[in-house]
Amino acid sequence: MSEATGMRVALSGAGGQIGAVLRPRLLEAGIVLRSGGGPTALTPLSDKETVTTGDLREPEAVDRLLEGTEVLVHMAGTSVEKPLPEVIENNLVALQAVYEGARRHGLRRIVFASSNHAFGMHAVDERLAIDAPFRPDGAYGLSKAWGELMGRMYWDRHGIEGVALRIGSALPRPTEFRHLSTWLGHDDLGQLVLRSIAAPIPGYVAVWGASNNPRSYWDNAQAAAAIGYRPTQSAEDWAEEILAKENPLDPIARTLQGGSFTTIDYTPQEERPKRGG
Repeated sequence: MSEATGMRVALSGAGGQIGAVLRPRLLEAGIVLRSGGGPTALTPLSDKETVTTGDLREPEAVDRLLEGTEVLVHMAGTSVEKPLPEVIENNLVALQAVYEGARRHGLRRIVFASSNHAFGMHAVDERLAIDAPFRPDGAYGLSKAWGELMGRMYWDRHGIEGVALRIGSALPRPTEFRHLSTWLGHDDLGQLVLRSIAAPIPGYVAVWGASNNPRSYWDNAQAAAAIGYRPTQSAEDWAEEILAKENPLDPIARTLQGGSFTTIDYTPQEERPKRGG
């Protein structure tokens, strides 16, 4: 029996790629699930799941999602690099509406889908501790840094616990060179979210969302231990196959942790303003 058995959990972004992975795993763990699919009408997977629809920028949609729950797993929002106005609406405006909804409904915890792209401009030869400085690689990564700070603020000001999951490459299996450092397998993703829901925490914590990858960019030992997360999957199981293929990233993206996100609308060194003498 899972520690989360019987807990009442809301899942936003349930119609997305990660939401589709989490729904059956959360139900299998005995959670009473309330899933929000945004504009998508989802079909309940069991009698333990209620589904809702609506735009999370609207308080009424937030209320439908959070009604009767105690923890929110927030996976909704723009998940790739997009123009700033779209990122602002989905990842800032909607996120603030969700946190205010959590305060209205008396939720005790929010598990927030942050991203490795809040740190994407760090070099690949750095190994980042959990307290590494934010170095976002674009508007999307910037929005995730803002979201982590919002979680911190709502704990400090309102006592809502927070877990920020700095998700790497959440895929069924790694397929390219960068994934040897960033992969988060689906089994580990499920375990990570369940531990984030149920583990005792000291108010607010952040955790790198990665499997047990020897080439990882991130030192997760202390952060993972704080919630009892013990990844069992490893990208290294596919290393021989991946290393036999060409790295698809351009030369600059190969040097930065955010990969292909880092060179979207990137200004080359030779075109940057000259430094004063």
